[in-house]
Amino acid sequence: MFVAQLFAEDANQKPKRARLEIQLVLGFLDEDKIGTIQPHDDASVMTLRMGGYDVKRVMVDQGSGAEIMYLDLYKGLNLRPEDLTTYNSFEVSFDGKVVIPKCQIRLPVQTDLEIVKVDFIVVDAYSPYTAIVARPWLHTHGAVSSTLYQKVKYPSGGQVKEILGNQSVTRQCLVATI
Repeated sequence: MFVAQLFAEDANQKPKRARLEIQLVLGFLDEDKIGTIQPHDDASVMTLRMGGYDVKRVMVDQGSGAEIMYLDLYKGLNLRPEDLTTYNSFEVSFDGKVVIPKCQIRLPVQTDLEIVKVDFIVVDAYSPYTAIVARPWLHTHGAVSSTLYQKVKYPSGGQVKEILGNQSVTRQCLVATI
């Protein structure tokens, strides 16, 4: 979408000039549903590059304010204990139980060419997911996510990029939970 903006000049200078700026629009169209099973009520589960590894079964939870890493992923990434910091709060799991976090770790998460450091709370609880990224991660990227379209869209290098969810893995996670 192109947006024209007019800038008023000083009365003694040249008349008004128009400057065109390209403004990216992040949104979803019906064709974004191609490749998804419709209708559905699946969560968004995708693969993200975390700490230099492709990590599967990462849930995007736009309703949460905390990024979570489950202990199995922490162990699987061979992270160093000296990279951990204390975390003095508690979290509530999907089943409503209080979970006492082990600690917190800052880890690079890569989307396309961008790498952002994300503070994950490490918890020792069962989950079919390996990690959860939430609003802080989405907001850092200026991203929008949609469970309906099974995508996350974000601006990068003057373009709109997208990360695709995997409904098959999402449904496997659901079965594992039940």
